[in-house]
Amino acid sequence: MIEIKKDVLKEIYRPRQPDARKYDFGLLLVIGGSDFYSGSPALSALAAFRAGADMVRILAPKRAADIIASFSPNLSAYPLEGKWLDEPDMATLISMTESAKVMARGNAAVVIGGGLGRSKETQETIIKYLSNISLPAVIDGDAIHALSHKTDILKGNNFLFTPHGQEFFVLTGREVIGKSDQEKIKATKEEAFRLGTTILLKGEIDIISDGKEVAVNRTGTPFMTSGGCGDTLAGICGALMSRGISPFLSAQAAAYINGKAGEIACQNKKEGLLATDLIEAIPEALH
Repeated sequence: MIEIKKDVLKEIYRPRQPDARKYDFGLLLVIGGSDFYSGSPALSALAAFRAGADMVRILAPKRAADIIASFSPNLSAYPLEGKWLDEPDMATLISMTESAKVMARGNAAVVIGGGLGRSKETQETIIKYLSNISLPAVIDGDAIHALSHKTDILKGNNFLFTPHGQEFFVLTGREVIGKSDQEKIKATKEEAFRLGTTILLKGEIDIISDGKEVAVNRTGTPFMTSGGCGDTLAGICGALMSRGISPFLSAQAAAYINGKAGEIACQNKKEGLLATDLIEAIPEALH
């Protein structure tokens, strides 16, 4: 079993060459948001930028996209039609995904699920989209619920799931809440193997497995229970995967970074810690 330490960052953050170009360090597509939830994709996108992604594009239903575009000049938000993700959005999603892949010279990845909702139409669209792309993808939030109904598409795809305990149950049917660390480790490895994917089980310790190996991350703080700290983790994972780094290694580094940034931010914020505070601490966590 791998105990994740800061050294994991050396495998990812190497000295940049003078001739580095835009998109050498990734273009990330974040697909999320709905009428009620607009913060989730924005937090993922901002965390991805702080983790080193060269560019992030957000695809969200119109109201969410308009709100997100006002958050920061760093964010590019493309408005989809309607109040939630639906079948008519498929052509745009596929077109934007293929365009990103070409523009970034293959250095691209997707984060999907945050704030999308669980209507039948949205869940079916998530499944159809993920069945028709070839990019690495971080499956978070509502997308975990969607793929729990269609796990046969997982094998052979470069996917990383980022569930908390309840989402792990939804995905696998196995209860890990209240279980010992050893029981969680066993369940995560067995389910990653069964599903043919990589799983990052979030918790007091983060457990990561690709079905063959297991890694454990112990950075973090109890103050990271505030909303959005899982969205930042998904964004960091996506940023690293857009560089062509494997889901297993990306998950290890992202869990370390997210937890360490939370530790740094809570030194002054304590009970007042926000996901945006964590995002601002990411550069310090990297050095």
